[in-house]
Amino acid sequence: MPIEPPYPELDELLTLIGDAGFRLSEIDASEGSAGNISVYVGWPIEPRRRFPIVETVALPQPAPELAGKTLIVTGSGRRLREIRLNPACNLGVLLIDEAGLTAQLHTAPDRLFTRLTSELNSHLAVHADQVTLNPTNFHALIHAQPIHLTYLSHIPRYQDEKYLNQHLLRWEPELIVHFPEGIGHVPFEVPGSKALQDGTMRSLRDHKLVIWGKHGVMARSDTSVKRACDRIEYAETGARYECLNLANGEPGEGLTAEQIRAIAAAFNVQQDVF
Repeated sequence: MPIEPPYPELDELLTLIGDAGFRLSEIDASEGSAGNISVYVGWPIEPRRRFPIVETVALPQPAPELAGKTLIVTGSGRRLREIRLNPACNLGVLLIDEAGLTAQLHTAPDRLFTRLTSELNSHLAVHADQVTLNPTNFHALIHAQPIHLTYLSHIPRYQDEKYLNQHLLRWEPELIVHFPEGIGHVPFEVPGSKALQDGTMRSLRDHKLVIWGKHGVMARSDTSVKRACDRIEYAETGARYECLNLANGEPGEGLTAEQIRAIAAAFNVQQDVF
């Protein structure tokens, strides 16, 4: 469902990105400069007051579906926790050219990066795919590295999506509500690679959050960058319960399949995990 006017202005979007980045750091999902955020904006935005320097850049992934639209993207090597202190230093604004092969990159004079995130290809591919499949004027993507979700992805049995979901989503009633389609899993691929890009794009067609095997997660939302952040926090909470249970010899059973189905029925949630 597209966002209706009045549309959020640039400064409001920068604040929300900063808040999300800070929260990811608070939950230990963004150590050092790990993680990246991008936001697709389908309504006109004028970035030159905050980001007056303009250069033409080649896109790492063709995105003709995004032609004429705007992406706000984190710079490579920047700390997500510091975005809210000075968004202009840590973010760039891409205005995608008509062919979708290049863009006008708007940055601030005091920017603290030389290029945008190394995962920009995955961000572009997913935004373009989602805009095509589910016409919308807003889409947020976050890659982060929450400790417990990432740790579990190193254990072979959690690399199976059915096993992963039935064990993660059993720990809180809210989890099946937020992930009725379950959590996706993309086997390990080299960061920034086309294989990771394509696997992520395909998995996010069916899920709102995917685990990058042995690397972290990517979450999306077509309503709010904070909603994408929330999804990481919910999934990480389920993974933390699972790790606690493993560490204690697995005495906890969690919610049973019958109990989860009752929750789904009570809240009219169409789920296909349990």
